Amino acid sequence: MRTLIVSDIHSNLQAFEAVLADAEGAGGYDEVWFLGDLVGYGSDPSACIDRLRRLSHVAIAGNHDHAVTGKMNPDLFNGAARAAALWTAQQLTEDEMSYLADMPEVRRMGSFTHVHGSLCDPVMEYLISEPAALATFALMETSFCLVGHSHYPLVWTEDNGRAGVELLDPSAPVVLDPEQRMIVNPGSVGQPRDGDWRASYLLYDSEAGASGILYHRRVEYDLAGAQSGILAAGLPESLAIRLGNGH
Repeated sequence: MRTLIVSDIHSNLQAFEAVLADAEGAGGYDEVWFLGDLVGYGSDPSACIDRLRRLSHVAIAGNHDHAVTGKMNPDLFNGAARAAALWTAQQLTEDEMSYLADMPEVRRMGSFTHVHGSLCDPVMEYLISEPAALATFALMETSFCLVGHSHYPLVWTEDNGRAGVELLDPSAPVVLDPEQRMIVNPGSVGQPRDGDWRASYLLYDSEAGASGILYHRRVEYDLAGAQSGILAAGLPESLAIRLGNGH
């Protein structure tokens, strides 16, 4: 089985469509695992929700999904993120709101746990430090954990009470071993922050190797179109600028 793993789409339809097309060209996929933050920042929330719902998929909630549906106070966000959350809430139908609100915060699928932030704080903690990684490893009941939120494509490994981290590399597939616990972040589809503006995602081939192989991929998309949409919607200009910066 081949699975497309995506996170942090953030209403960026151009990036999402490019990822779907790239994944099809790389051998296709049977299912999508979505790791939270479908909305926020970008200008096409309804279209992104519709596109995901038309796919065979499972999804968990992120902090922006919670902020849009009222499960989290958008005042906790910075000014641009808050403005985008409030704008997004005005664009969605009741059905779309219900879809976002019904997403669970944590999901277990076989040897994988899915969570947006961390197992200590499912929607808000950025898993970018060794203490945070170790705390989630301590709570894991599966061999592997998939996270989003930081927008950085990372893999954490556990060894003798320490946690090591590396950036994912499209030229170096991650071979999964049930004896080596890992926390993996596919990076962001809609707003990468690792200095590379291209959309980031993973393909998982469960039939390769002992427990499968993860392939990290980057894909260019219609950046100008995404930026124009943000500006046309009256969203903060900074949200358009940062797409091109990859930060």
